[in-house]
Amino acid sequence: MTIKKHSITLLGAAALSLSLSACSVFDWLIYKPDIPQGNYMETQQVEKLRVEMTKEQVEYILGRPVLRDSFSDNAWYYVYHYKSGRDASIIHKELILHFDEDKLRRIDGDYELSAEFNTPLDQSRLPELSGEISDKGDLVPLNPESRPDAKPLIEEKKPQSLNEIKSSE
Repeated sequence: MTIKKHSITLLGAAALSLSLSACSVFDWLIYKPDIPQGNYMETQQVEKLRVEMTKEQVEYILGRPVLRDSFSDNAWYYVYHYKSGRDASIIHKELILHFDEDKLRRIDGDYELSAEFNTPLDQSRLPELSGEISDKGDLVPLNPESRPDAKPLIEEKKPQSLNEIKSSE
């Protein structure tokens, strides 16, 4: 009898351990959603930031921050946290903006700033445009090239009159 009890106990322990590990064996079959949290920001958005921007200008570019300094409102925190459902990988990015007298002064975090960050907006220039200049000194707008063949790509059917529709029936 003792051998029978030991074999039943051993079989029960094996079945229990197998049933507990079955969840991890079939884990790849279970759907788990991706979980994004916080402020997702593209690098193009961060590259638009310039020193001495107002808080309104920064908020227009990046949106509202996740956290503002509760005592002085001179530090804004943009945090993005993403957990993948498939492989449980985590992406965590932070951007901390420091203001002085409601003007952007410094940025810390995981994003690279543009080379023009230290140039205030009022001192920066738009990129030079190349193109033809008219007699008045204005830049001539570029027009798209027209097709060499002016024939329409699709033949339009002329609408039939009511009499033609009745006679064709």
